[in-house]
Amino acid sequence: MSSGVISPSSMIRRNVVVLACSQALSVSTQTMTLVTSPLVGHLLSGSDKSLSTLPIFIVFGSMMTGTIPASLLMKQIGRRAGFSLGAVLSIIGGLVCAYSVYNQNFWLLCLGSVAQGLFMSFAQYYRFAAADNADQHFKPKAISLVLTGGVVAGIIGAQSAKWSVDWFAPVTFMGVYVMIAIFALLNLSIMQLLSIPKPTMEQRRSRGRPVGAIFRNPKVPFAIGSAMIGYGAMTLLMTATPLAMLACGFQYNESATVIQIHTVLMFLPSFYTGSLIRRFGAMRVIIIGAIILLACVGVKISGTSFTQFTVGLALLGLGWNFTFIGATSLLTETYRPEERAKVQGINDFLVFGSTTLAAGLAGLINAQLGWKFVDYSVLPFILALLVMGLYFLVQEASQNETTPTNSP
Repeated sequence: MSSGVISPSSMIRRNVVVLACSQALSVSTQTMTLVTSPLVGHLLSGSDKSLSTLPIFIVFGSMMTGTIPASLLMKQIGRRAGFSLGAVLSIIGGLVCAYSVYNQNFWLLCLGSVAQGLFMSFAQYYRFAAADNADQHFKPKAISLVLTGGVVAGIIGAQSAKWSVDWFAPVTFMGVYVMIAIFALLNLSIMQLLSIPKPTMEQRRSRGRPVGAIFRNPKVPFAIGSAMIGYGAMTLLMTATPLAMLACGFQYNESATVIQIHTVLMFLPSFYTGSLIRRFGAMRVIIIGAIILLACVGVKISGTSFTQFTVGLALLGLGWNFTFIGATSLLTETYRPEERAKVQGINDFLVFGSTTLAAGLAGLINAQLGWKFVDYSVLPFILALLVMGLYFLVQEASQNETTPTNSP
């Protein structure tokens, strides 16, 4: 007869399912925000269209600012309480943004974007939460499986934006932000099923090794740098795409479809990315991701048809998946449990600092130099990632060759 006690392995897998569902809802809200806010910003920003991506810049800026406090707070209060707080912030942000559209108030839109960004600073830790109590063998798979929630988000996020955009016609876009608040409420409800033990008193008090000692492991700066470049390049190209398509005569539904396909390809490979990392190593997966990002730029600069926008953004999503999951998996190999909050916080602060800069530059570069230059601007960074990855791979192979093996 069953005792009713859930085994640790079953609990870990249940948490992965809960986090994957929350990931689906959070990425859906992010997709709706990303596909809508640049266009709402363009509509409400008046004569200075370089401000059109300011709301997205604020979203990412708030996310960056909140990463370290969110990580340290969850070290004290636990994952479930922290993620629930994030969902409440998303509800508030969605409602404030909806009211800003109703009143045609650009700065109120920016205020609501702050709450949305703070929610995202908590939601980015879903992937790390999945790895918290998993063994070393299951960690890449746990991270990867949580991110599969984005596949659902890719389908329902942009589709929900298209469905709700005229809910309150003639006030266009207001319904999208109401839908964001509804999704956040569902996320808050699901998160109550999460069961991750709070850090022990010893873990909460212990600070572990100094940051400098942790960063002396070359895997740490490489993992963080890979995530920064992959996420920053993805954000810059994705944020500028709705504006580029608008300039090329495409309608909102068409740009939403391109973002939808992009989002699906961001997360669909997650079903097997963890297995690829276990088989070939995180370093090789990151290198493949960099090569795919280069192919994305090649497609995007080749023309302005709907197909080229679609294929370019699909490759962008795939390249992001390999670089981001590879970098996250590599990072989890480098710290002790008591160092988790510190290292994860620094990682996400730097990663989303790059996305904040990318989101802010997207509108400025597009307005001043044209959207084509946006594509060219990411090339040096992607090439640098590729060179770094190949260098570390060669170094790793060289060390393996010179390391003596023990006789059986």
